[in-house]
Amino acid sequence: MIPLLLISIPLLSGLAVFLLKNSPASKALALVSSIATLALALVAVFSKGILHYDAAWLPALGSRFSLMQDGMAKMLCLLTAISFPVVFAATYNNSYQKSAAFYGLMLLTQAGLMGVFLASDALLFYFFWELALIPVYFLCSIWGGERRIAVTFKFFIYTFIGSLLMLVGLLYVYSRTADHSFALESFYQVKLMAKEQACVFALFFMAFAIKMPIFPLHTWQPDAYEQSPTATTMILSGVMVKMGIYAVIRWLLPMVPDAVHGHANFVIILSVIGMIYASFIAIRQDDIKRLIAYSSIAHMGLMCAAIFVQNRIGLEGVMIQMFNHGINVIGLWIVADAIEQQLGTRKISELGGLAQKAPVMAILLVLMALANVALPLTNAFVGEFLMFIGLFQFNVWMAAIAGISIILAAVYTLNMIQRVFYGQVAEKVSNAVDISFNIQLALGILVILVLVMGLYPQPMINLTKDTVDAIFVQR
Repeated sequence: MIPLLLISIPLLSGLAVFLLKNSPASKALALVSSIATLALALVAVFSKGILHYDAAWLPALGSRFSLMQDGMAKMLCLLTAISFPVVFAATYNNSYQKSAAFYGLMLLTQAGLMGVFLASDALLFYFFWELALIPVYFLCSIWGGERRIAVTFKFFIYTFIGSLLMLVGLLYVYSRTADHSFALESFYQVKLMAKEQACVFALFFMAFAIKMPIFPLHTWQPDAYEQSPTATTMILSGVMVKMGIYAVIRWLLPMVPDAVHGHANFVIILSVIGMIYASFIAIRQDDIKRLIAYSSIAHMGLMCAAIFVQNRIGLEGVMIQMFNHGINVIGLWIVADAIEQQLGTRKISELGGLAQKAPVMAILLVLMALANVALPLTNAFVGEFLMFIGLFQFNVWMAAIAGISIILAAVYTLNMIQRVFYGQVAEKVSNAVDISFNIQLALGILVILVLVMGLYPQPMINLTKDTVDAIFVQR
């Protein structure tokens, strides 16, 4: 029942929040619901074995409401469950028009994300994939920035095309199943010819690559992150991009292994190009949100490359880094939102000397930023180290080129810290005050996770070991 409850709690709470209209209780209910979901996700993490739920859904189509929570699903459900209460707490003092609708859509997004990570039926997976995306369209288009309509339309076109391609591929594989079933195991057992595998790979991978996103399918992301309300951006960047990484591991690797192997070099080259490209663009940014957005593209490129090297150590690094990247990037977004809410600007050139006015904010941001550049003893170090070893074992030169992104990440991150928090106090910073307790609490939780995972990452590696084992047994 735990997998079902992880979806049901945010889904039912989201529908209940809509009924509250513009009552201040809407944000309180959203926070309480997210805390309840987190408690359940922690129960799942400490439960032994794989958790299942199965019920009749669309028997005429061979589709069931089938949920499976193995180690990877437990980890991503935990990331999702941590992210929402942290985001709600950090933005608790923010005001939104039609607040009930805002928080209701956020909870529906959480329900969709949980469903994506839990579905073990292909049609159900597609249903939740769309359920996770649809509320985001409305969140961006209603509560976004000045260019929100154009940006949301671009986001819609990209994701709609990707979803349509995935649906075509999904229906084709379904037609080739022996038992005419959408079950995960039935999809794994389909025997496709080389050309069929190549076509199915292209259809699925386009959808997943758009969602990550990787170069050159990334152009929707910086605009969407910049124009979305920051609470939504946190979820987009911290959790939703993991849908693509997760889907490649869960569906693509076991389903079309020959096509994955045949296209590995091409995907790795694109991923590494994206890492370097995004890092150089990040260096040139004057907008904090766009800098974080391009930094995220670089990190996702490394994860994608590490998957396609197809060795165990690289995949273990991806598993742990999916969780750690989500924690780190949400921490950066929280600080960016705190600066914008208080000072009315995100431009780095208009800031300076903020540490003198907000020392707690400065300390917490520095810790999150150092984790973002994978400093040893922070959580990102272990995951990036494993991924680079996997890439090194695949191709030394490719690893060396990708390694340039580490230097570039240090450049743009440390430059941002220096220009925003140190030096002479800028005019717009002169009346700044330190962050409120709710933001300190949210960042404090994330900093604890950064340090604990940096010092002792083994529990997370153990949690996802069963998924890694299963993938390499199947291959």
